[in-house]
Amino acid sequence: MATPYSDMQRPVPRSPRRPPSGTERPRVLRRVAAETRQFRAHILAMFALCLLGSALELAIPVPLKIAVDSVLGDHPVPAFVDGILPAPSDGGALLLATAVLFILIALLVQLQEVGLILLTTYTGEKLSLSFRSKLFGHLQRLSLSYHDSRGTTDSNYRIQWDALALQHMAVDAAIPLVKSAVTVTGMIIVTFVIDWQLALVAIAVSPVLVFLMHRYGVRLRRQWHEAKEVESSAFSVVHEVLGSLRVVKAFGGEEREERRFVERSTQSVRAHIRLALTESALSLAVGMTIAIGTALVLFMGVKRVEAGALTLGELLLVMTYLTQLYEPLKDIARKIGDLQASVAGAERVFALLDESPDLIDTPDARPIHHARGDLVFQDVSFSYGNDAPVIQDVSLSVPAGSSVGIAGSTGAGKTTLISLLVRFYDPTAGHILLDGVDLREYRLADLRDQFAIVLQEPVLFSSSIGENIAYARPAASREDIVAAAIAANAHGFIRALPDGYDTQVGERGVRLSGGERQRIALARAFLKDAPILILDEPTSSVDVVTERGIVSAMERLMSGRTTFMIAHRLTTLEGCDYRLEVEDGRVRPGAGDAGLQLVRA
Repeated sequence: MATPYSDMQRPVPRSPRRPPSGTERPRVLRRVAAETRQFRAHILAMFALCLLGSALELAIPVPLKIAVDSVLGDHPVPAFVDGILPAPSDGGALLLATAVLFILIALLVQLQEVGLILLTTYTGEKLSLSFRSKLFGHLQRLSLSYHDSRGTTDSNYRIQWDALALQHMAVDAAIPLVKSAVTVTGMIIVTFVIDWQLALVAIAVSPVLVFLMHRYGVRLRRQWHEAKEVESSAFSVVHEVLGSLRVVKAFGGEEREERRFVERSTQSVRAHIRLALTESALSLAVGMTIAIGTALVLFMGVKRVEAGALTLGELLLVMTYLTQLYEPLKDIARKIGDLQASVAGAERVFALLDESPDLIDTPDARPIHHARGDLVFQDVSFSYGNDAPVIQDVSLSVPAGSSVGIAGSTGAGKTTLISLLVRFYDPTAGHILLDGVDLREYRLADLRDQFAIVLQEPVLFSSSIGENIAYARPAASREDIVAAAIAANAHGFIRALPDGYDTQVGERGVRLSGGERQRIALARAFLKDAPILILDEPTSSVDVVTERGIVSAMERLMSGRTTFMIAHRLTTLEGCDYRLEVEDGRVRPGAGDAGLQLVRA
């Protein structure tokens, strides 16, 4: 697929980052806490609901104990409900009150769960939206060199899937863990009050569980990093093929691409099978440890009931608490794989946030509102990373309002030269001056506002024609949009469409012809009304008739502006004031001396 700067040499891809070590986990957790700070009130409210839920869970077995010990037996009711419930001597009333108490506790539990679900959903979705927006904004600010080397698929995957890690860790995991911890603590205390010997047996298995979860957690975290890498690789095939579907169909590559997708996806399947095996092994180890602990408590508890040290109701209460004590631990064991996936995802998105733009404004950057358009290249050279120079010793001076034609073969360095001008990249040597000031001294947004660009393959967005034209100036009125379209010779075909300027162009403008897309791109440049114009092969992919309309519109657009026009052939540039012929970043041998020189047309 053609890119906006297709003759630009691509930098060497960066080596993928290694998964962070376990020592970095506290740093990841601190960053998750920092990112969720704005939702602190919501998270505290969820904690409060969780504490309420823990208290209610402690109350659930109480009606059962009362029914067994006080209704069926002759023990007094617990002190904390004495005076509220009828006396044990009135068995029927006490049984009815116990049933009502059970229903009341169940109602409160359900209301607490509904409130927690609603608040958790709201907070989680808002948190995910906020963090995804932050990632998306950061990605747009990263330099083109980053996107050239990494592509777009991995970034898409991190925004779409890895960004959910914050929601999982801060909401879906942290809140249940706190609830589980409070519940477990409360149940251990109550169990100690009832029978400290059984409580010791119950918690004796805890160190074994902690050891198992830590050991398997490290392995799961590493495996989740590997799984996410291969998932992103498989996702890249889909993204690439759907974006180039016309080429795939034209060359009959459907089966070949399907095989490529299956091969990548098979690696993902294998990674997930390995994860499932590890999680199953952890679940088995945890389940057996808990079963052994439960069996020991049951054995000792029955012995103590037989010895008269414990009532049957108290044993049932202990066993119920024990089930609730172990259940959160089982849940943690079952979900530990998800938790490690969230940690791995968080590490990936924070690694993306740690990428710094190559081009940033200096603290004393100058504003610029409307440039005159005088441009000077002073001994400019440029190379991608450690590669050979793409541009070498370029020196030229372009007066404001003049037009410069740049010709040369594909890969000669034409578009790279223009990319330096717009400051998509900075020179590795030399200086570029706009109105006598180095480009690096201007505010980057102000600098790029001085340029209007029309590409060989015009880029349109999945919106209406009017919105695509107004992309240059979103606040433009409909009258200004129409005037720009008229100047670009686009108004006629737009008016003939059923929805006119409200016509949806489809993804990348597929519902329009190449010539129509190009004229909309020209209208966008007219509307921006920038002092410097860049035309990158704007007529290379249209027919002769369409080319005439585009050329006449370009001539009007070029009037009074400093213009750079790129073409493969010098004959295309006959109307330019100056012409440059570029080969391997230099003037073609014989056309000038060591540096690029302006050649009078």
